[in-house]
Amino acid sequence: MSVLESIHVGGEWRAATSGETREILDPADATPLAVVAEGGTEDTDAAVAAARRAFDEGEWPHTPTAERAALLRRVADLLQRDREEIALVESRDTGKTLEEGRVDVDDVTAAFRYFADLVMNESGGRVVDAGSADVHSVVVHEPVGVCALITPWNYPLLQASWKVAPALAAGNTFVIKPSEITPLSTVHLVKLVAEAGAPAGVANIVTGAGLPVGQRLAEHPDVDLFSFTGGLASGTKAGAAAVAGAKKVALELGGKNPNVVFADACGTEEGFDAAVDQALNAAFIHSGQVCSAGARLIVEESVKDRFVAELADRARKIRLGRGTEDGVECGPLVSRQQLEKVEAYVASALAEGAELVCGGERPGPSGVRPAGGYFYAPTVLDRCHRGMRVIREETFGPILTVETFRTEDEAVALANDTEYGLAGAVFSGDTARARRVAARLRHGTVWINDFHPYLPQAEWGGFGKSGIGRELGPHGLAEYRETKHVYENLRPAPVRWFAG
Repeated sequence: MSVLESIHVGGEWRAATSGETREILDPADATPLAVVAEGGTEDTDAAVAAARRAFDEGEWPHTPTAERAALLRRVADLLQRDREEIALVESRDTGKTLEEGRVDVDDVTAAFRYFADLVMNESGGRVVDAGSADVHSVVVHEPVGVCALITPWNYPLLQASWKVAPALAAGNTFVIKPSEITPLSTVHLVKLVAEAGAPAGVANIVTGAGLPVGQRLAEHPDVDLFSFTGGLASGTKAGAAAVAGAKKVALELGGKNPNVVFADACGTEEGFDAAVDQALNAAFIHSGQVCSAGARLIVEESVKDRFVAELADRARKIRLGRGTEDGVECGPLVSRQQLEKVEAYVASALAEGAELVCGGERPGPSGVRPAGGYFYAPTVLDRCHRGMRVIREETFGPILTVETFRTEDEAVALANDTEYGLAGAVFSGDTARARRVAARLRHGTVWINDFHPYLPQAEWGGFGKSGIGRELGPHGLAEYRETKHVYENLRPAPVRWFAG
């Protein structure tokens, strides 16, 4: 298998300086999918230097807004041109279904088009009234500089777009490091940015491990902004290194997301069906490997038994297999390491008193489920409580825990009883109650009678240990800018502050 030149520095594709490579495995059967360059510190330094030159000496930061927006739109068009190819790459690299891969490409396309429209619709700056006709005062926004972008393995293309699109729209240059487990779609995206006409050095990528590539990006003195999406432990460590260098920092560190279901949501068969269906979607899309997964079902006690029984019955029927096969609804976990972590969480929950309702095992191979793949059956655990690791920690797998409540206050207390605060949902047939509870939840995104949809126009990010800053929306663009106040005296005259 030939080595993919996956390092792009200063407009050139190349191998790693060390010559080292990494084998990328297909999680459906653990066989080699591709071989990529394994970058190191030298490659990272070269990429940052290229981005620094392109920002300090190049044309991109000074390119008119209309031209930057046009480049983003060309990238969007190229994404649609390559939609099937990219979706297939994303499916095979991450294990998700081919249809999920297609949805990802469409969502990424929408993000590029949104940020193109956003910068085009802005005014030239905010005029500030200085209280004098002799003063012209305006607040303007400028690109922050060289951006280091670190993305996770679960949604590599989508998470890359949430950083790359606003970085380019604002006039920055960047170095991106995708997860070493799932780098292939990000490599394709950088190729499209180059094809769309980005000047050499504007878009750079280094494939490799968090140590040394990610850590070097975090601490590099020539990086102006550090944006990281990933786990809490690695994110806080890298973020601390970035803060030590006085960089701008944006961190999205995951969540432990509640899905609160009131009995009045289940008052009709239609409402009951919708709430159960959404609870399945919340927990098991992409095998639960979603930062906003509704892994904590918090259901009113009076309907719990019926709700959980129906939920488990449907979970048992989820069709597992290779994501590219027809009829498959859920693919494998991304790696053996992730599979073993999920198994450990289930084991700890059972040891702490949880009741296994369904799942809890590696299913055997079948026609669409190859031997050797990292498959784990959708799992429902009842009788869970806050003292369990599986409730407190982000499992990133197909595990749904069940907690119960009797009152609205108790439901809110349970939903907010987490160190994270990324997302959550409320299901209720009472509109006033649903909105009241949504207002009390300490989470960055709250859905009412739905789960998982997002809009590129709306900010994404969390409270508490879910991170710092926001992606998407106007604030997502603002993360990639510096704000400057320009005060102009139109009639300069001596001040005579000093007598001499």
